[in-house]
Amino acid sequence: MTSEPQQPEQTSRTGKPMVPATPRDVVHIRLGSFALIAALAIGVLAFAGGMTWLTVVMLVLAIVAAVDIAMAIRRQNQNRRTRGGMTEAG
Repeated sequence: MTSEPQQPEQTSRTGKPMVPATPRDVVHIRLGSFALIAALAIGVLAFAGGMTWLTVVMLVLAIVAAVDIAMAIRRQNQNRRTRGGMTEAG
């Protein structure tokens, strides 16, 4: 055993750990997917119950969530291309 602190596999020049996705993008994808599923479920129930206005509102929210998820995935892919596969976390 060595007394050296354990380092992650890859670190930046400043010593920060490097990960393929930024925490912000991960949060956008996870919360967005939850919002998308919830909006679709509520929208289907509202449609079955004949509440047209709620169905339209949930459809708009589902579209917004899907666009947000797509933008977060796009940012991740751009970061991978521009920074050689890894981005700096923190």
